[in-house]
Amino acid sequence: MNDNNMILVKMIEILKTWFIYRHNILIEYIINIFFALFILLGGLIIARWISNITNRLMLLHIIDKTVSNFLSAIIRYGIIAVTIISVLGKLGIQTASIITVLGTAGLAIGLALQGSLSNFAAGVLLVIFKPLRSGEYVILDSVEGIVENIQILSTTLRTNENRIIIIPNSKIINNNIINTSRLPNRRTQIIVSVSYNVNIDKVKKILGDVVAIDNRIQHDKGIIIRLHEMAPNSLNFIVRFWTTNIDARNVYWDLMENFKKQLDAHNISIPFPQLDVHLYSLKEK
Repeated sequence: MNDNNMILVKMIEILKTWFIYRHNILIEYIINIFFALFILLGGLIIARWISNITNRLMLLHIIDKTVSNFLSAIIRYGIIAVTIISVLGKLGIQTASIITVLGTAGLAIGLALQGSLSNFAAGVLLVIFKPLRSGEYVILDSVEGIVENIQILSTTLRTNENRIIIIPNSKIINNNIINTSRLPNRRTQIIVSVSYNVNIDKVKKILGDVVAIDNRIQHDKGIIIRLHEMAPNSLNFIVRFWTTNIDARNVYWDLMENFKKQLDAHNISIPFPQLDVHLYSLKEK
């Protein structure tokens, strides 16, 4: 037997001996590989399935398509990441360091995108809870206008002057939101100031007559016309009434004009700030 055959025989014997003593480990490795492949395949299928179901449910609840796609993608890739870590652990690879690295990277990214993440979270809350919708008239802190669209990071308003205002979502969610369009009807109040030398009942009748002839006002809900305040320079009457949201602004303007015309017709003056100066003469000694 030549040298090559001797070497081959020895190698076969070594492999045979190793297999005899190590076959349990080899079988365990093969089983782990099959299990790892099964976990990987199952995880990918489950991730896609849950992602699609989540997306459909959010769309059924009329959640913005951009938000639903983004959230479903986060869910899908999150499940895939957990699946990969489980596969590596099944193959005997230490995953503690990998999880630490991923956590550190996530923390760094979160700190770098803190403002954007805050706006994104606020955008999700706005879309889910819907305190405002496109087409509604809202007052947000110091600005007001019609909601044009609600995006992931910002909301766009169109003002009465036809200006576009883009507001970060975090500022909206952290401040008061006054939505004047959500309910079909609105109560409006007008303050009318007159001079002190007028008859109170006469003023109330004049204001009441103006309100009574306006058919856009919902008279069945009640109308309040009362003396509201005795201010330093005037008597302030308050007029409260109900209208639809659509008519509210025009009714307000029309009543203001008609109040002024009727008060002028009855010679009732609208006061302005004034100062009385009293002069005293001192006798010379």
